[in-house]
Amino acid sequence: MNKIAVLTSGGDAPGMNACVRAVIRTGIKLGCEMYVVYEGYKGLVEGRIEQVDRNFVSDIINRGGTIIRSARLPEFKEEAYQKIAIKQLESYGIDSLIVIGGDGTYRGAQALAARGISVVGIPGSIDNDVCSTEACIGFDTAQNTICECVDKLRDTTSSHSRCTFIEVMGNKCGDLALYSGIAEGVEIVISQDHPYDEDKVVEKLKSLKGGKKKHALIIVSEKMFPNIYDLAKNVSERTGIDCRAQVLGHIQRGGAPSARDRILATRYGAEAVRAIIDGQSCIALGLFGDEIKRVPFEEAFNMPKESHKDLMSLLSLVNR
Repeated sequence: MNKIAVLTSGGDAPGMNACVRAVIRTGIKLGCEMYVVYEGYKGLVEGRIEQVDRNFVSDIINRGGTIIRSARLPEFKEEAYQKIAIKQLESYGIDSLIVIGGDGTYRGAQALAARGISVVGIPGSIDNDVCSTEACIGFDTAQNTICECVDKLRDTTSSHSRCTFIEVMGNKCGDLALYSGIAEGVEIVISQDHPYDEDKVVEKLKSLKGGKKKHALIIVSEKMFPNIYDLAKNVSERTGIDCRAQVLGHIQRGGAPSARDRILATRYGAEAVRAIIDGQSCIALGLFGDEIKRVPFEEAFNMPKESHKDLMSLLSLVNR
């Protein structure tokens, strides 16, 4: 009998609960003994492990966040912490671990795999910044949340003939900015893949003003500018347009997962258990087209991020 534990690590993402549910129920259905680890690698080191049954995950498929909670433990990259984690798993007889998170989570999992634990990684990140998949758990829901916020900001922006700079999350990945920018038809998208400096923003807004455009929305991926409020102030002074800034922040992480995220998370969870039963380890799951594939961690870490050239072209065609 396989004894399998599951944990969530790093930033929470809508759909993590749906994934935990799928892992637990699939494992039990296939004859495994199932455990949860509370608060990620931190909880693993502290021994916060509990055996669960299928009822533990009842009525959580529609809940945001993660009921087994998450935490960050930078020290987990140290060998001493990894050894403690292994001892904690061994004390319960657990031989397999499923981790839900991003690249940092995967690297911790890889270290445990090197010490004999069967490990499978599932991509969970609203930023969609895991290179070894086209879609992470939580990305679709975060996009929808951004669109809801931008829809509301559009009303005020147009009513007052303003330009609103809207900063979205993404870490070092511009997917949230790009996708939501297309979905909202904004005037400018500024991201790692679609950079704009202040001069280009001023030039674009002046051209829109000359064309009698009454208002503008600009979506900016975080970390593109030191301070988005200073950017809005500077652009306002240089163009004569009333510019405001809005940082959406952690509201993008919360809320009930979309139907797409619930289904994707369920597929990932079930496939992770199957991979362990098949005897596979040190792999990450990734969505490619409509197929979930098993990718070795080493290969996953070296995969280039998708360039989205088709979406860039679409952005230039349909947005102003």
